[in-house]
Amino acid sequence: MKKRILFVDDEPSILEMLRHMLRSMLAEWDMSFARSGQEALTLMASEPFDVIVSDVRMPGMDGAELLNKVKADYPKTVRFVFSSESDRDVVYRLIGSTHQFLLKPNDLSLIKDTIARAFSLKEILSKDSLENMVSQIKTLPSVPELYYEVVRELQSPYPSIERVGALIGQDIAMSAKLLQMINSAFFGLRQRISNPMQAASLLGLDILKSLVLVVHVFTEQDGLSMEGFSLKALWTHSLSVAIGSQEIALQQNIEKKATEDAFIAGLFHDLGKLVLMVNLAQPYSRALALAREKHLPLTQMEKEILGASHAEVGAYLLGLWGFSEPLIEACAFHHQPSLCKTACFGPLTTVHVANVFDYEAHPKESSEAPIKLDMDYINKLKLADRIPYWRNGSSKAK
Repeated sequence: MKKRILFVDDEPSILEMLRHMLRSMLAEWDMSFARSGQEALTLMASEPFDVIVSDVRMPGMDGAELLNKVKADYPKTVRFVFSSESDRDVVYRLIGSTHQFLLKPNDLSLIKDTIARAFSLKEILSKDSLENMVSQIKTLPSVPELYYEVVRELQSPYPSIERVGALIGQDIAMSAKLLQMINSAFFGLRQRISNPMQAASLLGLDILKSLVLVVHVFTEQDGLSMEGFSLKALWTHSLSVAIGSQEIALQQNIEKKATEDAFIAGLFHDLGKLVLMVNLAQPYSRALALAREKHLPLTQMEKEILGASHAEVGAYLLGLWGFSEPLIEACAFHHQPSLCKTACFGPLTTVHVANVFDYEAHPKESSEAPIKLDMDYINKLKLADRIPYWRNGSSKAK
């Protein structure tokens, strides 16, 4: 069955360019073109679309208003913004309602790859309720004290990019949103950025300050709590896995970029837990409780109750945000890396091993079943003899 895509732009030349550029996809995609927000909503009312790609600045209903309506009325539709360099002020209004930004004019391969990735990632989740939830995500919870440290630094008389970058690197939600923005085509960077401090330097303090304050509007959750779940504990675990993952990468003497990816993958590997806690609190709380009571893996109870695990949900979100495939795979398969089609040493390897090491170092009373190394995967990579060295090196790094 063909995938349905709706392109919205008030400039006929842009729509004609897209129509011409994407002719090769006619066998796979059913494409429609609208010249206004209202026309787009009329088309969507007659038949649903899998993806909508909208211009930002349009007369009458602009892109922000259109995508907010689509988000509310058609939550399963993946939403992309098609913007130009001059649209930066409007783009900030779209952070909570848009999955990714595409820069126009753009090359054919990036447009095709971005939309194709959205389709392939949608297949990760099979249950309608979870697919619906992921499409409606508005916020990622942030650790309050870290956020306020960043704001205080930004508002100081002489704010430092280095200090801001270091602070942002300690916070899961802020790092994710910052890297989502700077890695999107909107910023026009050819090289993918994985280090929050580097991202802070490239954005500049004025843009960064605006981004941080806007992110705060939809990330701050008053009274956020859940029995059996500690945001602080999750943060401590994520940072510990990130450090351990990076140390394992360093021991393998891989290039600096891959070592940075190992750290970032560790930082984001449990992103799905944040998503589930905020958006599906009641069923997720039940999954946590049953995992402890029955001494079963949490991922097993998540799949039984929610239809997918936190690993799959986190990977889906990272994919829509434009993170690289190695980071997405590390998130999706960090509990069972042998299920991944890619069989080589990388972030998935380092995160899986570091995650197990951290759980071994901090066992919880009455917790779910212990997490173990996937030896089928380790043996396939012929790395079983490295485990003692990794374990020793990871313990020294913390």
